[in-house]
Amino acid sequence: MDKAKFPTVTLASGQHIPILGLGMSHHGGYSHNALLYGLRNCGIRHIDTAKRYGNEAFVGKAIAESGVNREELWITTKLWPGDYGYQNTIQACLGSCERLGLEYLDLYLMHWPDAHVPGKTAREIRAETWQAMEDLYRRGICRSIGVSNFLIHHLEQLKEDCSLVPHLNQVEFHPFQRPHKLLDYCRRNNIVLGGYCPLAKGQALTHPVVLQLANRYERTPAQICIRWSIQNGVVTIPKSTKEDRIRENCEVFDFHLEQKDMECISSLHSNRKLIHLTYPLWRG
Repeated sequence: MDKAKFPTVTLASGQHIPILGLGMSHHGGYSHNALLYGLRNCGIRHIDTAKRYGNEAFVGKAIAESGVNREELWITTKLWPGDYGYQNTIQACLGSCERLGLEYLDLYLMHWPDAHVPGKTAREIRAETWQAMEDLYRRGICRSIGVSNFLIHHLEQLKEDCSLVPHLNQVEFHPFQRPHKLLDYCRRNNIVLGGYCPLAKGQALTHPVVLQLANRYERTPAQICIRWSIQNGVVTIPKSTKEDRIRENCEVFDFHLEQKDMECISSLHSNRKLIHLTYPLWRG
């Protein structure tokens, strides 16, 4: 069993990222047994964490105990704005590698587009930080690099200020939040879109449209939402600490939503953002 257990998406780096991963966000807790179950029993090979979540060392322990070869895994972690700046970025990345017990990261992301550094604009600190990310990539410490929660103007500035376009941009993506302009922009610029919160914190699971489709396809509402996200070409990162839910979330590759049903779910977009419930909205 390897990264090809689930379909993959090719990044501009040439690396192949599994289109379905398991999120390790600290909200809702962390379950060592659930992560091991996903790795050993469900074919999970893509794990998404962050320094901010405070669980990199726990994830590293699970990786070591899982028995899965490193080459079969895709590990993503993220750089928190408090560590932005050239030298801080290098040190933070090496620290994440050490906590995870890894010699390299498959994907390293700038977690937010903004940071507050005296005497520098947000754009300047983003550029300085991204230059460090590029150097980590060239050194092979990060096999792919990207950003998270960046809007189009943030991406445009990086294009002007630096030499490499991010390989992936991870944003909130669910039936109520389908940022079509950002999705189209990323496609045009060879940036893969990653999506977290695919179930809209559970709010999408009770919507009549999702329930109707779940009944018609004989699937769960969660599977309908995840399948919709995947068919949008989005690298999808649901999170759960329950073994049965992890298995359920992985069983989405043996059915296909018809185009009219895809459009029906997409029509639910209302620009509803849920991330501000737990994090400040960074601007720059």
